Amino acid sequence: MGKHVVGFEEIDASAIPLVGGKGANLGEMLKAGINVPPGFVITADAYTTFIESTNLMEEILEILADTDFEDTEKFTEACNTIRKKIEEAKIPAKLAREILENYRAFLKEHNVKFVAVRSSATAEDLPEASFAGQQDTYLYISDEVEFINAVKKCWSSLFTPRATYYRQKKGFEHGQVKLAVVVQKMVDASHSGVMFTSDPVTGEKRCIIEAVYGIGEAIVGGMVTPDTYVVDTISGKILSREISEQKMMIVRGKTGGTVEVDVKKDQNAQKIPDTKILEIAQIGKKIEEHYGKPMDVEWAMEDDVVYIVQARPVTTIKGAGEAEKKVTEGKILLRGLPASPGIGAGVVKLVRELSDLQKVKEGDILVTVMTTPDMVPAMSKVRGIVTDEGGMTCHAAIVSRELGIPCIVGTKTATQVLRDGMEVTVDGKLGNVYEGIAVPKQETKSAEVQPVAASVPVTATKVLVNIGVPEKAEEYAKLPVQGVGLMRVEFIFTSYIREHPMDLINRGQEQVLVDKLAEGIAKVAKAFYPRPVIVRTSDFKTNEYRGMPNGEKYEPVEDNPMIGWRGCSRYISPAYEKAFRMELRAIAKVRKEMGLKNVWVMLPFVRNTEELVPIIKMMEEEGLKRGFDFKLYLMAEVPSIIFMADEFCKYCDGFSIGSNDLTQLIMGADRDSDILAKMGYFDERNLAVKRAISHLIKVAHQYGRSVSICGQAPSVYPEFAEFLVEEGIDSISLNPDTVIETIKTIARCEQKILLNAARGQVKG
Repeated sequence: MGKHVVGFEEIDASAIPLVGGKGANLGEMLKAGINVPPGFVITADAYTTFIESTNLMEEILEILADTDFEDTEKFTEACNTIRKKIEEAKIPAKLAREILENYRAFLKEHNVKFVAVRSSATAEDLPEASFAGQQDTYLYISDEVEFINAVKKCWSSLFTPRATYYRQKKGFEHGQVKLAVVVQKMVDASHSGVMFTSDPVTGEKRCIIEAVYGIGEAIVGGMVTPDTYVVDTISGKILSREISEQKMMIVRGKTGGTVEVDVKKDQNAQKIPDTKILEIAQIGKKIEEHYGKPMDVEWAMEDDVVYIVQARPVTTIKGAGEAEKKVTEGKILLRGLPASPGIGAGVVKLVRELSDLQKVKEGDILVTVMTTPDMVPAMSKVRGIVTDEGGMTCHAAIVSRELGIPCIVGTKTATQVLRDGMEVTVDGKLGNVYEGIAVPKQETKSAEVQPVAASVPVTATKVLVNIGVPEKAEEYAKLPVQGVGLMRVEFIFTSYIREHPMDLINRGQEQVLVDKLAEGIAKVAKAFYPRPVIVRTSDFKTNEYRGMPNGEKYEPVEDNPMIGWRGCSRYISPAYEKAFRMELRAIAKVRKEMGLKNVWVMLPFVRNTEELVPIIKMMEEEGLKRGFDFKLYLMAEVPSIIFMADEFCKYCDGFSIGSNDLTQLIMGADRDSDILAKMGYFDERNLAVKRAISHLIKVAHQYGRSVSICGQAPSVYPEFAEFLVEEGIDSISLNPDTVIETIKTIARCEQKILLNAARGQVKG
């Protein structure tokens, strides 16, 4: 039997049969002068010794021979059985001793505290098979028992469902593929990422670098959308920078292993400076020149030093240079990063959890937040893949390119915009998802397939719609918007209930109130599902409430109701708290009983944080707690919320600017006064108002909060919409009749910003 343990310095690219693709490439790069963290490899011969001494292979092949690979449940059960047998088997004493002696010597020689233990399959990292994410990796290992267990888990990961299914489809014999284990000094990364030394989609000579805070597993796993920097390989100039928000990162745990933590600051900042972008690009150029082919490289940075922790040839689509099908003009539902070229059309299947994979059939379009290696069996069946998260080097992108499946990643909202059963077309070269079957008629099998309607521009700024009457929801849902930015509860009172809420409660008809409110909210939520619907709780003024039947019993007479007892001040008042709780119960009913989790809440006329504390407590008591699938927004219409934006950020997920009230209160101008309006006092375009909005956007983004606007200004004034886009507002909610024209205005503005940036006229 050959060597069981070899150092990186002993191996090169020719050693794949012994140390696998990952190990061979690390040794090769070390010889080429690339800064690779030191390490050694437990070879494929060691794996063979272990398997043969335990007589496991014959049993493994028997289990697989009796298993239907297309029966997901039984196939997974078979693979788990195989993995358990491997992990519970004992390593021969002599082999275990040899592995541990080398491990101890390595720690001492290089003064290493933590190691990374990585699988390296002997068919891995080849041009025809990347096996991306198919086997396991264990990070920040320091304990000997933990280390030996990690080695066995790497060996057993050769038979994960994803790896086993993948080998079957690619034609690799299960008994012939062996696995080596790379043991490497763990880079305690402050930043990390992935790099393509040439564009993997177009083949252009440009280096694509992705970067995140913390450890790079978050990129490959598609857990976050990284920054993307493009560098011209020939001139060495940075062509573009696409900065993404990063709310979480993966770092070392206190006692080893990894943990997910929140990014406390700079969530929206460029992750690495231009000098590091160019340095990494130069390393990539050196690696490509050494190998003589485009390479997919993983890098990590510790104490400002860049290390290369992995490299493999770029996996490309066979025949990518051939003439491609084109999509006819059609309605674009959303846009993301083009990750794998080609055109695919089919029925959407949303996969929110692994159990949803059962519903994915041949020819479907798989839509998910992020793919994982466990999804590979389903991925191989589909005609297209679309994800919310991920960059061009995430798992979905790599595997899709290898399988020849069109793929779009980093759309942010695919799982909200696309619904089960929708027919869509995925253009993996342009990064567009079109409504319907949108490939040219002559290239489809059915003569009845027609091109979809002409599209409106796709904008980076999200476009939402304001809704008053629930009966119009079905009509407005057909607009090219990404959800409802403002649904007013008071409109449901006037159209569905028509009575004062406290009068209903005092007559013992609380449930009538809850049911009627829920009915109206649900009508809108169903029409827009799964796009978000932001419900603004009631904001009647006292004079409006008094106009309801028996309203005079419950409402005082105020000289200036516009700045009187309204919004949040009502909710915390004993005289109205019960009615507010009925609203909350109605929303909770829509979300929990009706399953419409796309309903979120916005609080109106917020004056101070003191009133938010009891309101949030009430919301939680009624089953509405901020979290992954429930967001709380605050209307920004009182100047105090502008001045104290940093404090208000602690209580919400974002803000929506009410430009009418904000203008009224900043300018001291009654919004209902014709005299002041004619004199020009009430104008949302006033510099003071614009400065307030600019300040809110800046502070909110510093704290990772989003900003929208639901006032009528952007619907009325195109120049105001342009101002909002230039300031970086996240979304604009419009009156339905102005959606199309305002989208065009936004698109023109975004194009102008890009052109100015290209000409160097925009800072940063």
